[in-house]
Amino acid sequence: LRSPLPGTVIEIVAKVGDEVKEGDTLVILEAMKMDNNLIAEKNGKVKAILVAEGETVKENTPLVTFE
Repeated sequence: LRSPLPGTVIEIVAKVGDEVKEGDTLVILEAMKMDNNLIAEKNGKVKAILVAEGETVKENTPLVTFE
């Protein structure tokens, strides 16, 4: 999962090892004063979280990897 736009990571909902389904919210990103729910595009298991809450990210920054 990559950041679709620059912003600040407000909340990381997913945890390493979580089984997620398509449509599950993984990360909440604040961009342009709006909260954006970043969702899983397919079913999978979270392998790693690559950012921390409060971190500022650029567009296309990797946020979450899957097995």
